[in-house]
Amino acid sequence: MTADVDPTIGYLSLPGAEERFAHPAGGDLCTSISLSPELWHSMTHDRVGGSLYVDARLDFAHRRVLAAAAKGDVDYALTEQLLTLVATALRRREPLRPERTLVARARAAIQADHPASSSLLSLAGLLGVSPYKLSRAFSRELGISLTQYRNRVRVGRALDRLEAGEPDLAGLAADLGFADQAHLTRTVRDHCGRTPAALRRELSRAEPLHANRS
Repeated sequence: MTADVDPTIGYLSLPGAEERFAHPAGGDLCTSISLSPELWHSMTHDRVGGSLYVDARLDFAHRRVLAAAAKGDVDYALTEQLLTLVATALRRREPLRPERTLVARARAAIQADHPASSSLLSLAGLLGVSPYKLSRAFSRELGISLTQYRNRVRVGRALDRLEAGEPDLAGLAADLGFADQAHLTRTVRDHCGRTPAALRRELSRAEPLHANRS
């Protein structure tokens, strides 16, 4: 199975399955989690793997794993967050449908902030298809609308800034193209179930428990 992966797409495979990866753009960064066959079976009953849409809640679960890892409580806090992440991913997994090439091109344009990605009509023109065909293909492939996907990308960028401790929410809203701070807050809460301020508190990384002291 071939999967075209970006920050909004994840991938599940069976323990022990052979995998090959190509990185045509270079510089890729990802988190890879391996489960024992026994743990995989207990959580999935050996369902097959495949691509899945990484919505903002799954993205947030991933970031909580990284935050827990930085705090050093491996046996409990980190394990608990890892299991939550895997369970969330398993609930999200749906087989992607055939129109993946068109949808992959649309995703790439949105991810790259191509000027034509500012509206459905201009994006469809860039890709050489009707707006209806693009909208329908996107919904069938990922199960969400183009509007939801574009907001998902913007929320992901907001999470990056919040994780780094961004103090200026009004400035963040302007940078990401939201109408105002209230619009940012509504969109982030719709996608993550929390306000930007709450996410900033939860994603802040504490010093590791075993940090060296001078």
